[in-house]
This record gives sequence, structure tokens and C-alpha cells, in this order.
Amino acid sequence: MDSLQALLFIFIVLTVGDIVAAATKSIVPSLFVCSAIFLAGFWMGVPETLFKDSLLYGFGALFITTLLVHMGSMLNIRQLIAQWKTLTIAAGGIVGIVVLLMTVGRVLVGNETAIVAAPPISGGIIAGLQMAEVATAIGRHDLKLIATLLVVLQGFVGYPLASFCLRKEANSILKLKDSGKSFEVDEEVKQVEKKTIFQLPAKYTSANYFLAKTVFIALVATVVSGFFKNFDTGLPILNVFVRIDKNVLALILGIVFSEVGFLERQPLDKGNSFGVIMGALMTVIYGGLAGASPQDIANILLPLLICLVLGTIGIGILSIVVGKFLKVGPWMSFAIGSSALFGFPGTFVVSNEVAIAVARNEEEKELILSQILPKMLVAGFVTVSIGSIVLAGIMGPILIPGM
Repeated sequence: MDSLQALLFIFIVLTVGDIVAAATKSIVPSLFVCSAIFLAGFWMGVPETLFKDSLLYGFGALFITTLLVHMGSMLNIRQLIAQWKTLTIAAGGIVGIVVLLMTVGRVLVGNETAIVAAPPISGGIIAGLQMAEVATAIGRHDLKLIATLLVVLQGFVGYPLASFCLRKEANSILKLKDSGKSFEVDEEVKQVEKKTIFQLPAKYTSANYFLAKTVFIALVATVVSGFFKNFDTGLPILNVFVRIDKNVLALILGIVFSEVGFLERQPLDKGNSFGVIMGALMTVIYGGLAGASPQDIANILLPLLICLVLGTIGIGILSIVVGKFLKVGPWMSFAIGSSALFGFPGTFVVSNEVAIAVARNEEEKELILSQILPKMLVAGFVTVSIGSIVLAGIMGPILIPGM
């Protein structure tokens, strides 16, 4: 297909997905809509080389580490520390996914399928990409398709589950309020812009300046990760942390460099490039659908659903257990854990929708939001932006020792 034709087709599909998601308040995720359209298109004769023909595919793959630096810059360390209970519960939910998939799951769907499925269920797009790369490296197109479709479908479980749990929590908050209980108001997660260590005068800070700094950090992560890739400490457990994946390191360096003041918050936004990079990245995700026949989808449907169900059960068990020890209610704990299934901005959308639906007046709406929104925002960032990526960096080498 002509490059411009392919580019136009892709962005029309992405636009349709955004419109449907907005119209349904994310009940029908854009990922699902776009995946369905692309699959139907391939089955009806759209060239399987669509994404590569558009030239976006290689661009998106190149910018994955850069995007992770950007994501790291969005995380505020002080807010994460203040929400340590939320962090612990979210981590517990991810552990629950791994435990259930690596015990019950590996019996039902096999070891490789369980390993590939855990990180995407724990987060989203980036973790799905990481495990799709692993599946490709071991020559398992079926597992690549599972990693892709888990990213697409998990929102259908996550959104209604989180909404249900948060409604229960919101009703509990109002009952306690009516009984005379007072509440501590959590601060919302806000990004505090630090004075940077290295910053040109404002008249020289062009979009290219922000891009250069972000790409530089992504390059540092890639070089350092490559240097330690084959380093052997003699201890397999320690090797997992020394041979750190470049994507995980890019995320960590994004956090560190923004905290110390070298990197501005959300640099790709300031570089006027976040939208096009995300568009390119989505072609890498949807690239796993090219060449997938209806029979291929039918063959993986059962193991995919088993992994998703087991992962959700694992989230529920561990997040509630951890929450009980930390004296956080079961509904709030389950909602925090379920954020792994959709992340930000879904956590913001669901929290606001619940507050509007349950509150009887504006004061109650603000009270509900003060109790659930900060927790859900932090949980979404932690599970999707940190937990799932770190997990993928650990699980990938299990299937590819030299990764």
C-alpha cells in the first residue's frame, strides 16, 4: 500500500476508536474498537504490510524507550511515598496475578503462555509489547497474539470491576459521613515542576530541545542495559537485577532525572510529539494482529480467557489480603488492584463517574473524590507504568535466558 494511504487508513481507524471510547465513556475501549477494525480489514483484503507500509512501525519501535522516559517523568516520588499503602496493595495485586498464573495457569494453559500473559495483565501497552517481542523471539506467533489481545481486552474486565468496587466504597464513605465520621482529605497527585539542572533560556527551549534531552536519557538506558546484558554475578537471582531490561531502566532514569531536575516533566508534550509517537507505538501493538486468521483467534481464545480470569482472581485475592493488613477496606483494595487492567487515564475517568453517580450533592462528590481519586491515580501509574514493565523485564529472560 502507498505510504500516505496506509497512514491515512491507520489514523482514521484510531480516530474512530477514540470517538467510540469517548461516546461510551470508555466502556468500549478504543483498543478494542481499533483491533476489531484492523482484524476485519486484514480479513477483507487490507495488506498485512499496512503498518510497515505507513513507515510508522519502525518509528514506533524506535521510540519505545523514549516514551518510557516520558512516563517516568510523570511520576512524583513524594506522592508515591505518601501513598505507600496504595503502592503496597497495587504491588500485592501484581503478585497475585503472577502467583495464580504460575500455579493454576501453567497447568491449564502451559508454562510459556502463563509467563507471556502475566505482564500484559499487570499493566498494558508497553508490557504487552515487551512480551510480544519475547514471543516473536521464541517463534510463537500464537503467544504474540495473546499478548496483543490481552492488552486489548483487559479493559472490558477492569472498567466495570473498578466501577463496581468504587461504588461500594463510595456508598460506605457516605454512610460513615452520615454517622458523623470525619475524613482526612488526601492530596491529589500533582506534578511539581522543579527548576532544572540544565536548561537553556526560555527563548532557546524549542521542541527539539525537549526531544534531545529525552532521547539522550533513552540512549543512556539502552547503552547501560546493553553493557550489563551478559554480565554474570554467579547468582541467578542477582543477575535478574543486574541485567536490567532497557525499558525498565528507561522508566527508572525518567523518574530519577526528572526528580533531580535534569529532565522537565512530560517532555514529549513540551516537544509537541507525544501524540504522533503514541500513534506510531499503537501500530507496533496492532502489528501483532497482521496475519492472524479467524482460526488463529479461535485457537487462542480459551487460553486467553483463562489467563484473564485467573489474573483478575489473583488481583482480587492478594489486593484484599494486603489491604486487610493495612486496614484498607476490601472494595477500595480490589479497586486499587484492578487498576492494573486499565491504568491512567481510566482511573481518573472511573473515579469521577462513580463520584458523580453516587453523590447526592457537590460536597459529597468532592468528599468521595478526595478519598478514592488520589489512590486510583497512584495505583494506575504504579501498576501500568512501573509494575508491569518491571515484571516483563523479569519474566522475559525466563523464556529467553540471554535477553
